[in-house]
Amino acid sequence: MKALVVENLSKNFDGLQALDNISFSVEKGERLAIIGPNGAGKTTLFQLINGIIPPSSGKIFLFGKDITKLSTYQRASLGIGRTFQITNLFSNLTVFDNVLLALEAFNFTRFNIFYPAYSYKKLVSKAEEILNEWNLLEKKDDLVKNLSYGEQRKLEIILTLSQNRSLLLLDEPTCGLSFDESKNFVSMIRSFSREYTILLIDHDLDVTFEIAEKVMVLHFGRIIAYGNPEEVRNNPKVQQIYTGEER
Repeated sequence: MKALVVENLSKNFDGLQALDNISFSVEKGERLAIIGPNGAGKTTLFQLINGIIPPSSGKIFLFGKDITKLSTYQRASLGIGRTFQITNLFSNLTVFDNVLLALEAFNFTRFNIFYPAYSYKKLVSKAEEILNEWNLLEKKDDLVKNLSYGEQRKLEIILTLSQNRSLLLLDEPTCGLSFDESKNFVSMIRSFSREYTILLIDHDLDVTFEIAEKVMVLHFGRIIAYGNPEEVRNNPKVQQIYTGEER
């Protein structure tokens, strides 16, 4: 089953052609990496998929449903989750509070303003279960701002998973991470259930090729290569972009 289908998608910013008539599809459970030099159109593509900006032309389908004209929150309710290059966490709240708020956002209790989230035992139990599963339970009372950057990135991804997302857009998730933290991130992504379909943007090609089953290369808003990591790594056009010469 196709988790995502992009058809003839283009985006113009006045005279700038950010994306030029691109088409591709992603199978359910697949791990697709999107690479390319700065300005290639990678982040613009993510913004189009999760509805931050509208396309100039083309269509986007999520599990067969046309979502081209849907808002960001409507797409989120259908299963699209995204992390950003800069973490979007409540830094002055505890780790546990962040998870609890993420769970409550997609629970009927969010409409009840008279009872605190802590009064709902099922939510509290689920939050503890999630933190225990990802080895963060011992830090549940720590303020997020006191976590290491790697732990914050990990928490952000966990919050996305906790909201029952089926399509994850990971934008530069290893940016700012140490070598060891990047290795831990790779292990974490590999442990994800195949219920999750993943699109990944990352400038760390070692991380990219370790995670991805398919790699798509963008250059000046166009797809210039698509295939498994080995095919893309040996593609003369890709080598020329990254090294300045053909091999």
